[in-house]
Amino acid sequence: MLFEQFNTAGRSEAVAALRPCLDIQRWIDELADARPYSDPASLLAAARRAADPFTASEVAAALAHHPRIGERAPGDSTEARLSQSEQASLGVADAAVAEALAAGNRAYEEKFGQVFLIRAAGRSREEILAALNARLAHTPEQEQPIIGQQLREIAVLRLEGLMSK
Repeated sequence: MLFEQFNTAGRSEAVAALRPCLDIQRWIDELADARPYSDPASLLAAARRAADPFTASEVAAALAHHPRIGERAPGDSTEARLSQSEQASLGVADAAVAEALAAGNRAYEEKFGQVFLIRAAGRSREEILAALNARLAHTPEQEQPIIGQQLREIAVLRLEGLMSK
């Protein structure tokens, strides 16, 4: 959906367009209800503001249907296709990297009780694995703001892509 289409769409269409970017209702409502925007940059700025900060329950809801890093998102929904595209560089991982990611995912989930989240787009599998290993050394208090930042980056990146199609 191009920017002008989003700006002039009915509310239900705007909400539906935003949901694959980040399925947090407050964020979606704020962006849909603030239309029209003067330009795409103002929409992206509003998206960043609405995402800062997320509550713990919003983060938990967003992570509930987020695939593990290095694993293919199930289904053919827009959100699944976005995730698959963002993690495309991980699909060609050699066996050792794939195994290290799987082990890191398990360790992260055991320690933090949720999936490891990182903006995968534009990062190599080695960069992602290094970030995963580094973040395993964090306390939950150190990790929470990082997760929020990663959610913001993913949402804004997806929204930016949506507005250019």
